[in-house]
Amino acid sequence: MTSLSTRSAALCLALAAAGLAGCAAAVVGGAAAVGGLVAIDRRSPGTQVSDQTIELRAGSRASEVLGGRGHINITSYYRKALLTGEVPTEEIRQRVQAAVAGTPDVAGVVNELAVMADSTLAQRSNDTLITGKVKSSLLNANGVPANSIKVVTERGTIYLMGRLTHRETDLATEVARTTGGVQRVVRVVDFISEQAALHPSDASGVTPAPAPVTSVPGIGGSPTPEGVVTHPVTQPTIVQPQQPIQVQTLPPVK
Repeated sequence: MTSLSTRSAALCLALAAAGLAGCAAAVVGGAAAVGGLVAIDRRSPGTQVSDQTIELRAGSRASEVLGGRGHINITSYYRKALLTGEVPTEEIRQRVQAAVAGTPDVAGVVNELAVMADSTLAQRSNDTLITGKVKSSLLNANGVPANSIKVVTERGTIYLMGRLTHRETDLATEVARTTGGVQRVVRVVDFISEQAALHPSDASGVTPAPAPVTSVPGIGGSPTPEGVVTHPVTQPTIVQPQQPIQVQTLPPVK
């Protein structure tokens, strides 16, 4: 396992001090495939810095729990930490979640860690390629605020993170699920109104209460796309390539 290097941490903190974004998600035990350009971001500079700091601190805490075992990626968006990767036991999975939840400024944790052997270098390289394809497709899609969406890929599963309208979520989901190599799409999204999308920057730096999710089968009452199955969040699942692509919506973390 390779923990965050001192040099990388110093660079991220330097970016944070300068009020700039662009530091990748914290990675414990391997490389994450994480996207999300920040030229236009619906988070205020303060929230972006907070997310970067959370990733560094949570990565350090997770590394202490792992003690050289497992492969974990930590991605924070709007102070909500997404945990992906692999750990050797359920006990460690829960301990990592508790450690990350106790990190300062963390508003909630979405634990998608799988109890299984570490992914291979080939799998991670493939995830990186898939991330690049999804990001490129999002940039070219009309009506999708690509620079306000974080894209994380883990073993063929695409995680979309952001503060999006129902319409934007539908469009982004369709782009992701029709990208070659994607086996599953998981949405970690706080839904906002169309009006809020016109004035997206949270200038106060305070995380607003997430909008309630009133529909699960489709987003915003829209029908579920053909070949897509929406599941309530229970535990991570891996879908084989020959099976229909699954779309899963995670409820907002309060």
